[in-house]
Amino acid sequence: MRNDPLQSLQEVDDEVARLVSSGIHIPPQPRIVIDATRLLLSRQCDLREVAQLISHDAGLTAMLYKITRSAAFSRARPPQSVEQILALVGLRQTAVLVQAYGITAALKSAEKRSLEQFWNRTTNIAQLASLICYERSHGGALMPITPEQAYMIGIFHDCGVPVLMQRFPRYCKETGASGANSWIDVHKEDQAFQVDHCSIGYLLARHWRLPELVADAILWHHELAQVVPPPVRSLVAVLNLAMHLHAGEQGLSEPDWGGMGHIVLDELGIHPDDMNEVADRVMDMFRAESGR
Repeated sequence: MRNDPLQSLQEVDDEVARLVSSGIHIPPQPRIVIDATRLLLSRQCDLREVAQLISHDAGLTAMLYKITRSAAFSRARPPQSVEQILALVGLRQTAVLVQAYGITAALKSAEKRSLEQFWNRTTNIAQLASLICYERSHGGALMPITPEQAYMIGIFHDCGVPVLMQRFPRYCKETGASGANSWIDVHKEDQAFQVDHCSIGYLLARHWRLPELVADAILWHHELAQVVPPPVRSLVAVLNLAMHLHAGEQGLSEPDWGGMGHIVLDELGIHPDDMNEVADRVMDMFRAESGR
């Protein structure tokens, strides 16, 4: 399937039903995400109504405040209310952030330690991806994606992993053996269990009716060397640079970077001689926001 993405929503739903029959459960979107997204994308959105709805979910509200206070979403002054977030970020882009929150609320696992480390890793990568998008845009590069979309792919890129952790209790069993923020080689896990976390994540994204840009980026995020069309290519490039910076911060090896690093830099308009300077700017913002 990775070389032939499913085209119709009916094909997606049929494939999800097939997975369910094999014991792989694709969770539904949380109700708060469905309701908030519907209001945000409606033609006559009432800011007060949607702000009240979002405010009823403490986790979603806290996430929106945290994200929109990042440099990647910088405004004249940080938003002081959910209504201000909606007005400053925009309705469609807020919908993207709400959908990103949904995956963390929907996926649970008996392997609590592994899942906590998974979300810690993906949240850091999402933050780095949004900062890279911000840095590139302000560095003169023409970015066809937004920080919100970059954050979303950071959260969703490996969403197939916790789905597989539910189906196979030993999937990612050894996660964290080498450090609190480490992550195992999911390629090896896929081979061991004869599954593909990219395809599972792609199906979840399409089943949830997420933007096709994000779904396609999930499918191709390990294969940038293939013919990946823009703007998916830019989104995958931002994600891979975020993963590279995160791996460097944690002192981890990253086998994918050697084969695609030059492609990432070329896509993002970064000369190899300038890579360290760009990385320093992004990491300085990341550490400041993370209190590191």
